[in-house]
Amino acid sequence: MTASRFTLVGIGEALYDVFPDRQVLGGAPLNLIVHAHRIATRNQGEAIVVSRVGQDDLGSGVIDEIQGRQMEAGFLQTDPDHPTGRVTVSVGPGGEPTYDIVDDVAWDWIHFDPDLEGLAHRCQAVCWGTLAQRNSESRNTILRFLDAMRPGTLRLFDINLRQNFHDARIIRRSLIAASALKVNEEELPTVGRLIGCENAGPDAMVQDLIRHFELEHVIYTRGERGTVLYDTHGKTEGAPARYEHVPNADAVGAGDACTATVMSGLLLNWPLQQIADTANRAGAYVASQQGATPELPDDVIQA
Repeated sequence: MTASRFTLVGIGEALYDVFPDRQVLGGAPLNLIVHAHRIATRNQGEAIVVSRVGQDDLGSGVIDEIQGRQMEAGFLQTDPDHPTGRVTVSVGPGGEPTYDIVDDVAWDWIHFDPDLEGLAHRCQAVCWGTLAQRNSESRNTILRFLDAMRPGTLRLFDINLRQNFHDARIIRRSLIAASALKVNEEELPTVGRLIGCENAGPDAMVQDLIRHFELEHVIYTRGERGTVLYDTHGKTEGAPARYEHVPNADAVGAGDACTATVMSGLLLNWPLQQIADTANRAGAYVASQQGATPELPDDVIQA
């Protein structure tokens, strides 16, 4: 592979979201990397997903879809003993999804190996969440990956709370390892309880998190009200964005598109206002479509 201006990694779950009428590629780190790939390749960069799939038809489908998007699939491990992950998705009247996540699947068993260690040494950014840490094998792999990264790299913890697959120890350990946090308005009080500030307003709670865990940035997503970026100097609120919804649109992956845009923008040293505005457009567009990984429009890619 030719040298890239930057390498952005998403490590964790790769799966299929199963809707009543279709199944689509999914998993928060994979969604993020698919969106980041289009931005990265426009800027001499690359975006790589690290996960594990079963040696089954769904696993072959994940690999085929990643390769079909002209993306690196060499860090999608294959597992002979566990099936590819699946999530049953139900969509409410407002397009908001709920999830039923199958346990003990291939992405619970991501192995740390010399190839992953080499990727950790050379990448400039990584994103991970809580879900892929529900099993000790993948959790230890994620922590070893973080330990192997160079000082000063972007380490974004997308807390992404799902069902009961998280606890305070996992959240706190990831926050200590992170340089940035992505959290939505439903998750923020849970994170705030870790440091005893859950009764504060969002601004105060986020600033307490920044001080307590020495974070450089917090990405705070609020659904249709858009994204707010916080740093040690204050906050930057993105301009509202809206796209015409297709029939049966859902909001699956909208937050992942926001996060992908913010990570790419930080690596490319965009102004914070540009990052927040573009993240809003990315999230709004994905929320107007079906599935988590529609191709982002030119007004996002060319920002």
